[in-house]
Amino acid sequence: MAALNRRQLLRLAAVCATGGVLRVAAGAPPGPTPQARPMPTRPIPSSGEALPVIGLGTYRSFDVSPGSSDYAKLPAVLDALFAAGGSVIDSSPMYGRAEQAVGELLSVRQPRPRAFLATKVWTSGRMAGIRQMEESFRLLQTDRIDLMQIHNLVDWQAHLPALREMKAAGRIRYIGVTHYTSTAYDALEKVLNSTELDFLQINYALDDRDAEARLLPLAQARGVAVICNTPFGGGGLLRRLASRPLPAWAAEVGAASWAQLALKFLLANPALTCAIPGTGNPRYMAENAAAANGPALSPQQVRALVALA
Repeated sequence: MAALNRRQLLRLAAVCATGGVLRVAAGAPPGPTPQARPMPTRPIPSSGEALPVIGLGTYRSFDVSPGSSDYAKLPAVLDALFAAGGSVIDSSPMYGRAEQAVGELLSVRQPRPRAFLATKVWTSGRMAGIRQMEESFRLLQTDRIDLMQIHNLVDWQAHLPALREMKAAGRIRYIGVTHYTSTAYDALEKVLNSTELDFLQINYALDDRDAEARLLPLAQARGVAVICNTPFGGGGLLRRLASRPLPAWAAEVGAASWAQLALKFLLANPALTCAIPGTGNPRYMAENAAAANGPALSPQQVRALVALA
């Protein structure tokens, strides 16, 4: 029998992990949600609810048109997420058709999977924000959104009262703020210190560690869950590491790729609650989710990765 290449090994690992066949054909029908296996979780500090540590970001990858080959792959992306025990799906009105695609793809499944839906408000003015959030409910085809976040702090003081009202009414379960650049950390720090929030979503990666200095410790001290929205440093990190061999100890922690090591680096920080790598590729979704399993990185292995990056 011929030796398997890395792609075939990863596919085989994904199939074994899900206990069945992972559908990756472009024309595969949505079908039922595969049987999920447990994924490690971390508690949301404000409630104690267990949240799977690897989720799915939808920026770009879900902003695709029905009928396209890219859209046809998305049901299998969700299959891979749910089969691995994941549930977090993060979107935004900023992401084109992403919210609508998520709503469509979840609603054609019967019963509809129990996803942890996170999206954002991204506009100025209280009433404009309310209208935008109502549109998110419509596009996601749901009467409850798990996490509503103020995207990049846009007019956050105007939106926060409306979010609190929706939370009190049971329409949203958690409230948060987001940003994607370290230049916003001073502003985020002031917001965290001035108001009660459930979630903070920020950039954090092996080659983008500014959050470690003050923001992650502050979130941990304030009891705020942290979502990482750029676990691969915007993509440049993996491109730079692609030509290098994996560390000799990678197999000891269950990592078969640099992507998995990059995610395990994030999970080594106890302040992090969930990472949401974005992808429209079912194989990458399965590979990302598998990073949650296996031994955690030791402090020595974390330092070794930082040195390599």
